[in-house]
Amino acid sequence: MEDEIVVIEKKLQDATAWDDAPTALKDSARLGDLRKKLSTYRELADINTGMHELAVLAQESDTQMQGELVSELEALHTRASQYLVTLWLSEPTDLNSAYIDVRSGSGGTEACDFALMLARMYTKWGHSRGFTVQTVDESPGDVAGIKSATLLLIGPYAYGYAQYESGVHRLVRISPFDSAGARHTSFASVRVSPHFDESSDDVGIELNASDLKITTMRSQGAGGQHVNKVESAVRITHIPSGITVTCQQERSQHRNRAVAMSLLRSRLYEVEMRKRAQTKADVHNILPGIGWSSQIRSYVLHPYQLIKDMAIWEGE
Repeated sequence: MEDEIVVIEKKLQDATAWDDAPTALKDSARLGDLRKKLSTYRELADINTGMHELAVLAQESDTQMQGELVSELEALHTRASQYLVTLWLSEPTDLNSAYIDVRSGSGGTEACDFALMLARMYTKWGHSRGFTVQTVDESPGDVAGIKSATLLLIGPYAYGYAQYESGVHRLVRISPFDSAGARHTSFASVRVSPHFDESSDDVGIELNASDLKITTMRSQGAGGQHVNKVESAVRITHIPSGITVTCQQERSQHRNRAVAMSLLRSRLYEVEMRKRAQTKADVHNILPGIGWSSQIRSYVLHPYQLIKDMAIWEGE
């Protein structure tokens, strides 16, 4: 870590380093992250040394000092665990903000309501982690809930933490939309992809204007006369891949277009990563769990209450 810091510092001190601004900004962000990790490590190491010295004194002291030592050890363990997670999230995109796309599956109105529950769950989770959560796009259900929603979690390591939520989620409960009170099973899919700034070249994918079909339209839902009368919403279709993204939450068409372009780059990056994973899996005769048949988590509310994480169970 220290060696990499020295290398990046020398690189940024070069007079021509900022001729390539995107690369320099990337190196600067990496340098800041490494410095923060190294500072935290040294702080934890100093605290650990001090705790060892106090432990020796506590053996010859009263129980009160021993009790204080236990509480400080618990605090140290919590901080060390959090620091360890940041070391595990070492991929280049783990530090990025994240898009979370929630879509209702089979189950009709019940599935739309489940999709809304998941979107609210990820919103509250993001807030609890200190992330800023923005709704990029949302399509309401015919009766209740949502057909789909795209959230943007802004903050360091948002993608690193959220990436493992991708997959199919299943809900089993007594449906409030069934007058007979029957038990229903519904599905929703969650897709997580890293967010890339407009000036970022991390994604490594070039977007040619000739490959894009850009459509403007009026935004749906609340927002006043401006969004209802002005075509501020933007839909972008990437013709070669067929991927379509929409943004209608901003009042400005220019801003909606910028957010939609960022979301499109994120989707294309995800497709490329899936292709690489599939190629690697084919070499090892492994089929990655991608599709509606791959449930990663089940939420059972009737006849018993159980949340089962399929990835953990399969690992065991």
